[in-house]
Amino acid sequence: MDSATTPPTNGRQPWEASYPAGLDWRTPIPEQPLHRLMEEACAAFPNSVCLDFYGKRITYRQTGGLIDRAARGLQDLGIATGGKVALLLPNCPYSVIAFHAILKAGGVVVNLNPLASIAELADQIEHSGTEVLITLDLVPFHAKLDALGWPGRLRTVVVARMADALPFPRNWAYRLLKRRDVARIPRDDRHVSFRRLLADRGAPRPVAVQPRADPAVLQYTGGTTGVPKGTVLTHAALYANTMQCRRWFTGAEPGRERVLAVLPFFHVFGMTGVMNFALALGAELILLPRVDVREILETIQRKRPTIFSGVPRLFQAIAAFPRLNRYDLSSLRLCVSGGDSLPPLLLERFQQRTGAYLAEGYGLTEASPVVTCNPFSGLNKPGSAGLPLPGTLVEIVSLDDRRTLLSQGRIGEVCVSGPQLMAGYWQDATATAQAMDGGHLHTGDIGFLDADGYLHIVDRLKDLIVTGGQHVYPRTVEAVIKQHPQVADAAAVGEPDPVRGQAIRAFVVPQPGSALSEAELRAFLAPRLSRVEQPQRIEFRTALPTSTIGKILKRALIPERPGDDDREVNRPADR
Repeated sequence: MDSATTPPTNGRQPWEASYPAGLDWRTPIPEQPLHRLMEEACAAFPNSVCLDFYGKRITYRQTGGLIDRAARGLQDLGIATGGKVALLLPNCPYSVIAFHAILKAGGVVVNLNPLASIAELADQIEHSGTEVLITLDLVPFHAKLDALGWPGRLRTVVVARMADALPFPRNWAYRLLKRRDVARIPRDDRHVSFRRLLADRGAPRPVAVQPRADPAVLQYTGGTTGVPKGTVLTHAALYANTMQCRRWFTGAEPGRERVLAVLPFFHVFGMTGVMNFALALGAELILLPRVDVREILETIQRKRPTIFSGVPRLFQAIAAFPRLNRYDLSSLRLCVSGGDSLPPLLLERFQQRTGAYLAEGYGLTEASPVVTCNPFSGLNKPGSAGLPLPGTLVEIVSLDDRRTLLSQGRIGEVCVSGPQLMAGYWQDATATAQAMDGGHLHTGDIGFLDADGYLHIVDRLKDLIVTGGQHVYPRTVEAVIKQHPQVADAAAVGEPDPVRGQAIRAFVVPQPGSALSEAELRAFLAPRLSRVEQPQRIEFRTALPTSTIGKILKRALIPERPGDDDREVNRPADR
């Protein structure tokens, strides 16, 4: 019998009264190996389309067969229980097949960001103990691999051919027109083709998985110190979070949904909230390997997806796209936003211009990642991060005393308990103990629960500015700056000040063609911010540095800031 995790029963929680009809926050969540998602989908929807990549479509039965063959191929390469296999891939069929093949072989997925620096990749490959790496035969990937050398325990690179993933005749055109983009792969024992990995050697050897104890994914966070920090996510944690997301979508039609996959699968949001969520629904995954707004709109019109997850900057770009009304976006039933705060005005504008429902959620890598989300049926509160997912306990603790729980409406640090939490940080007991102090996850976010149980994120704890002994929330300053019609983007940070302790420095991106001056902006801010919230310095920029999924990287604006940690957070209020 499968074991299950039951939510705590210490009284009725405030959010339960706001839950969607028919959904019980306390229903136990099974503990299962993560690759069971694909097995269950293959059994239930064998003839339904699983993957669509530029028109090449393969069914769940076909995808399951490829996963089995790749799993056996990895086992024959020496991957056994706990063996680390890194993925250096964009969204494509190989990323889905390889991910679940690694798990079925008994291995652990190490997600690598193809846009990371060579130094970051080398650190993560060595720190994780990666033995095998799977990538594409594209020049940008192999230029990095050549520069990397063979760090740590890395002994084999499996190379997948992009042309093989494309439909006819696009695959032939790619071979003819994109020859310069294809890397020359050395003919040696260290390099293995993905075709060879798929050679039919029979079924993979069965592997016993202890879902609660065995890692499924080693997910590296956005480091700022140069020391990699790997989040250990077990099979049970990732399976639980996927099923929490699946249950949350109460109106889903299993086997009939189409999910547009633009968020990268190497990021925890895309991995759970798009890829595995879609598999749990038996949905068709429409794969796009890059973010291009025109291509996204054309794909929505042509492929008719019903579900689309993204980040606020992407929804902003879509809402602002010229002649958006020329595209038929009527197939979209649900859009989910994460990764940064979703301004209420953007939510309203996006819904008005597209007709699609947009819900904001909150999460972080250490929670696999989803913690809360606005309901898809019920009250969607603009500016809030929504309600805790089934089985998830959200508590607010004092900023002065990590053990004191605060009542509704009071602002403190957001703490999370639930079956989706990490097992810890890889080979970092000290950081694990700090994050899990008191038996729950300290998120490092400042927020509060309102009377209906909705979570509101005020700011990031480490971004809090203490100036002249008073607390200032950068998010408040940023929101007011963005109200100016000539401002496209803004970020507020604290920088050392010998008198105040910290001074507020604002980085502002004017709208294209704007002649906005500092004096004009200060005149606008004067009546809208308190004296202590007024920026001491304003610096105009043409753009702000962002992460892979579009979050502003404040550490890149003020890199010398003390106290930066290494967490990568998929949250409405992030640095």
